[in-house]
Amino acid sequence: MRTAIATAAILALAACGSERTVDFETEDGGDGSYTVDTTTGEASGTITTDDGTVSFRSGADAPVDLPGDFTVYPGANVVSNTSVDRAAAGGGGQGTMLILQTDDPAGDVIAHYRRQAEAEGVEIQMEMTTAQGKMIAGESPDGMTFSVNANEADGKTTAQLTVAEGMQ
Repeated sequence: MRTAIATAAILALAACGSERTVDFETEDGGDGSYTVDTTTGEASGTITTDDGTVSFRSGADAPVDLPGDFTVYPGANVVSNTSVDRAAAGGGGQGTMLILQTDDPAGDVIAHYRRQAEAEGVEIQMEMTTAQGKMIAGESPDGMTFSVNANEADGKTTAQLTVAEGMQ
């Protein structure tokens, strides 16, 4: 329910045509705020509770900060980027979701990220091939999660990469 309300508020702000910041309180007494800049399309926010702080930044031009040694596919255009950081007692975590576009085939994108995932100790647990593309996903023994889905259309490959560690 909170997610639906926050999403509706973000969309309403986006329609206003300027940067807006909203402060709110969570159901469990935490504090939060988010900002939407409709000029750049970037959104950012922070929620603080007794369990710690979670912050996010999202937008096509937001800095890319992938967990581990993952990198942006060489020569790809970042279409969208969302990074989440979690600071908590006893440790923190990081997660990123990228949407990329490249002229390379989906198989090349999948092979690139398979090598990076395996170098991080991720065991590939799921593989799927369709007429338009490929997907792989897995998890490492220490809890890093990973998935990449690459689809081809009109001579372009669009890929969605999700990597997270310490977000349990």
